Amino acid sequence: MKRTVAATAALSLATVLVAACTGAASTPPTTPPAGGTPPGTMPTAEPIMHPTGANELVLRQELGGGFVPYEWILSNLPIVSIYGDGRVITQGPRIEIYPGPALPNLRVARISEDGLQKILAAAAEAGILGNDAHYDYPGIADAPTTIFTVNAGGATSRVSAYALGIGEDASMIPPADAAARAELADFAAKLGDLPGWLGPDVVSADEPFDFASIRVYAQAADPTSQDQGIEPTVVDWPLAVPLATFGEPFRPGAEPAMRCGVVAGDDLATLRPALEAANQLTYWRSGGETFSLILRPLLPEESGCPAE
Repeated sequence: MKRTVAATAALSLATVLVAACTGAASTPPTTPPAGGTPPGTMPTAEPIMHPTGANELVLRQELGGGFVPYEWILSNLPIVSIYGDGRVITQGPRIEIYPGPALPNLRVARISEDGLQKILAAAAEAGILGNDAHYDYPGIADAPTTIFTVNAGGATSRVSAYALGIGEDASMIPPADAAARAELADFAAKLGDLPGWLGPDVVSADEPFDFASIRVYAQAADPTSQDQGIEPTVVDWPLAVPLATFGEPFRPGAEPAMRCGVVAGDDLATLRPALEAANQLTYWRSGGETFSLILRPLLPEESGCPAE
């Protein structure tokens, strides 16, 4: 699970761009301290209650914003997602070639309850548990925002930091904000290497995440229009519903027109081999037209297409 060779695709893309341009808990929860847990404050010795369902999110770290293509926003996946049953879903390394695989390298491991309690205690120390906050940073344009979401202790908390870990200079911001950002950066580093932090007895070895559904965005495209010096591949869309009528219109009025739908069950079993063989320059032939696809595997609590 340690992100070393390629880090995550989202983090790598955001960093390069910055350098270029500078439901409910299934177990009754406890009540968080009034006003949240300040950074550096240890929680009580009592277990921190949290959802326990397999599809119930407990903690997530993700990136948002930044100067990135719209296609990246549609396909963007969280860095770390931890669920009530102890599953930890992360983005594994990607081979550094272009075009790379069409599908992301999602990995899943399992963590013990003791390990999850240690993570939640660290989230409390970092000022996330029971707290909502945003920490800005001046002087850097178009950087991503790191977002932490925690569902535990009787509340869903969201703490974010703009340009976290990018050119940090504590003298540029108030001391309290600098201290809070340092705590968040330390917590992010721990999440980035759970086995190294918690130990292999607490975190299992990871394996490919077998997603049960995938969001597919489709738009008509001309393979001959790409000018990157790489010959694209064109393959047949294997499902009965043609891409011209697949799903529902997405962003009506935008050009080129885009549609979004979710593939699951038997259709996913049919489509998966073609997706696994495809790369980022694969085009899809359907109904006499060719299309490009944006692919976004759905995580356990997700469904459908997003609001526009």
